[in-house]
Amino acid sequence: HQAVALHSDQDIEDEFLATLPFSPTNAQARVVTESQQGLAKNQPMMRLVQGDVGCGKTSVAITTGLITTLNEFQCALMCPTESLARQHFNEIKTYSDKLEISCALLLGSTPAKEKKSILSDLASGRLSFIVGTHSLFQESVKFHNLGLAIIDEQHKFGVEQRIKLVNKTDGCHCLLMTATPIPRSLSLTQYGDLEISTIKSMPGGRKGSKTRIV
Repeated sequence: HQAVALHSDQDIEDEFLATLPFSPTNAQARVVTESQQGLAKNQPMMRLVQGDVGCGKTSVAITTGLITTLNEFQCALMCPTESLARQHFNEIKTYSDKLEISCALLLGSTPAKEKKSILSDLASGRLSFIVGTHSLFQESVKFHNLGLAIIDEQHKFGVEQRIKLVNKTDGCHCLLMTATPIPRSLSLTQYGDLEISTIKSMPGGRKGSKTRIV
C-alpha cells in the first residue's frame, strides 16, 4: 500500500516539546525519531514500541500522535479498557489544549447525542485526535484523513480488530505499544511485517513497579 509521507517539521516538533513538563530520556527521543522516520516513508509504518511499565512508551506515542495532528492529519489511539482510555485522554488534553488541537474521547458508554457529534466531527475533519476503546473500529466510525493509528496493549486486541482500525484509511501508519510482547508479534519482526523499537531505560526519579500474584 502507498501511504502519505508525514514529514516532521522541526518547528512543529519544538512547539510540542515546549509543552512537555519534562525532558524526554535519550531512549524516548530515539524512539520518537525512529517513528518519525517511519511516518516520512511512502509505505505504511508498522512499528511495535516495547518496554517495561513506566519506561515512557505512552509519552512517545502521544508525541508521535500530536506531531501527526500538527501536520494536519488525524490520529486515533485505541485502548483495551475505558479506564485506560480516560487516563490517556486526560493526559493528551493537557497538551492538545495548549496546541489548540481538537481532541475527543469515544467509548461504548458515550451518550448517543455526544457520540453523534463526535462521529460527525471525525468524518468532516474538525476533530484531529480521537481516543477510545473497541468503539473506534465500528462501522459507524469514519475518518476524514487518518494518518496514524496507535494501539495500546496491542496483545489484548485480535489481529482482525487491529486491522479494522488501520484499514479505516488506505495507507494508514500504525504504532503498537506493549510491555508484554507475545511470540507472534516478535516473529513478525523477523519476516519484515513489523519494525520494533525498545525503550530500555527508565525516566529519572521513577521507583519502578512490582508485580504480584494474588
